[in-house]
Amino acid sequence: MKLAAIDIGSNAIRFQVSSVLDKGPQVLFKKMEYVRFPLRLGHDVFTSGKITKASADKFKKLMKTYKLLLELYEVDDYMFCATSAMRESENGEELAREVLDEIGITIHIIDGHLEAELINRAIASYLFDKTYLHIDVGGGSTELNLYVGGKKIKTRSFKIGSVRVLEHNDSPLMWEDMEQWVRSNVKKGYGSVTAVGTGGNISKLYELASRKAGKPMSLKKVKEIKRKVESFTMDQRIYEMQMNPDRADVIVPASDIYIKVMEWANAKSILVPEVGLKDGILLYLFEKNANQKKIEFVNTADQSRGRKTMPVRKKK
Repeated sequence: MKLAAIDIGSNAIRFQVSSVLDKGPQVLFKKMEYVRFPLRLGHDVFTSGKITKASADKFKKLMKTYKLLLELYEVDDYMFCATSAMRESENGEELAREVLDEIGITIHIIDGHLEAELINRAIASYLFDKTYLHIDVGGGSTELNLYVGGKKIKTRSFKIGSVRVLEHNDSPLMWEDMEQWVRSNVKKGYGSVTAVGTGGNISKLYELASRKAGKPMSLKKVKEIKRKVESFTMDQRIYEMQMNPDRADVIVPASDIYIKVMEWANAKSILVPEVGLKDGILLYLFEKNANQKKIEFVNTADQSRGRKTMPVRKKK
């Protein structure tokens, strides 16, 4: 079985095709193709409130390209998911309709809760019977999920992200709200807290720290690497640290988000599994096809607007 996940983020758009290797307790995927295109929709949306015509035109070309790749790889099932930039854009839904009419691709504009739910699917196998605070920092939003005793008990999405902070469109009130949420929900009675970080920026920080896969990175180390990156010019980050240009300018703002949340939660270390939204989408697609059952659509933001929603399995 070949499956494809397309993550339309605020900083970049990721496309991945994987084949399913194992149907055992832990689903294994073999990556066949991965394309990351730096179309920063968040720059448009967080500064002007909508996606510009130039970006929309480029976006449609990219969707056509991805559709061709789906056909060439003979993918069995796929899903396109858009996050904060498109869901906040004045013309995000209009652009999605145009893509459907002109290209034949359905783009699911998902809310923060569903985004977190899909990512949680991907990190579940990395968590044990302890207390974890999952921090997923994207270009336009940060999703926080609190796990106690192996169960998720709290979740919240905040309009704070690397591109939004870079463009100075983050709200001090939202920062205060996020701090209050962390301090009031991560209680001392839950014991020591380990952070779990997902997103391209924490993965790059982990790589720069030269940590062995599966080993946690201390908060002290995160701060150390952040200071090192901050001391480099943009050119040095690109040529000496081997960063993409659209990573080089957002990695410091993203680092600040991880650091602040960890400090508020008194988390001394962070695990960095190499997974994200696209991995959660792949898992959903696998479950859907393996069980061959209709999975009910649940997306609270879409329900409130009366739009068709994307699928997530309800717990029985």
